[in-house]
Amino acid sequence: MGLKLKQRIPASIAILCAVFMPSPRASAQATVSLQEQLVAQYKLVKMGSDTSGYSVIEQGTLLAVQKGGILGVPYSDQSVLSTKYENGTVHTPSTLLSKGIGFGMKKFGKEQTTKLFPKGDKVYPMKIDVNLEKDTVLVGIVACDTCNKTDPTTYNKANVVFQFPKGTLAKASAGDVEDTIGQLLSISEDSQQQDQGGQQQGQNQGQGQGGGGGQGGGGQGGGGGQGGGGGGQEQAQSEPQTIQLGMTTDQVQQALGTPTKIVNLGPKQIYVYKDLKVTFFGGKVVDVQ
Repeated sequence: MGLKLKQRIPASIAILCAVFMPSPRASAQATVSLQEQLVAQYKLVKMGSDTSGYSVIEQGTLLAVQKGGILGVPYSDQSVLSTKYENGTVHTPSTLLSKGIGFGMKKFGKEQTTKLFPKGDKVYPMKIDVNLEKDTVLVGIVACDTCNKTDPTTYNKANVVFQFPKGTLAKASAGDVEDTIGQLLSISEDSQQQDQGGQQQGQNQGQGQGGGGGQGGGGQGGGGGQGGGGGGQEQAQSEPQTIQLGMTTDQVQQALGTPTKIVNLGPKQIYVYKDLKVTFFGGKVVDVQ
């Protein structure tokens, strides 16, 4: 009797656990990693090559260098030098290291050339690698030679290692990490203007196709709508809207209205308002700046 009861209890518990307790795998799938959020924020460039050399196949997010000291090498070189950025300071690789690499390159009949990216140069991100154990975020970059008017093209590349204080990266939000990256590699205004131009063109096309039908009937009703708008504005000012993590795009638009710009990066979207930037991943708010 006791043996049968002992056999039945674990089976019942197993059933209850399966029904009411989420599996670790499901919880892990629901968590968006810092790596995924950063890759969604910074679109990576796609490079290609043919008999004429290397070229950009698909543009990435255009970044502007904010501080000098990033040491790069031509894209054709196998070696890549890593520049460290820590506590607001750029740590350029030592000249001994670059000379050592150059000596190794001579064995293959090739001279090693290096270049320091000046402030204002435009670059594309090539790769992003988050290492929580070392508290580092590595951003590989390649020069936008057409933006920098470099002729002949070299597409100089470099690795920038952003070093965070010990034990802080695992707790940092994507917005905090992006702010640190932006101190050295900020998203260029040229890139934002391109996004705005594409969206504005789409809006103009939509208005051109569907806007004609609403002009005839809007004359009489327009006055009443304008007259009643003041009360809604006063109410919005007296009751500030709250944006929380996990809200959907529809909920945010209901609270803040239509954004001035929408940056669509596949699974990630960024709604830009006058004084606010809301980042979505998988349709849910993951960061607000």
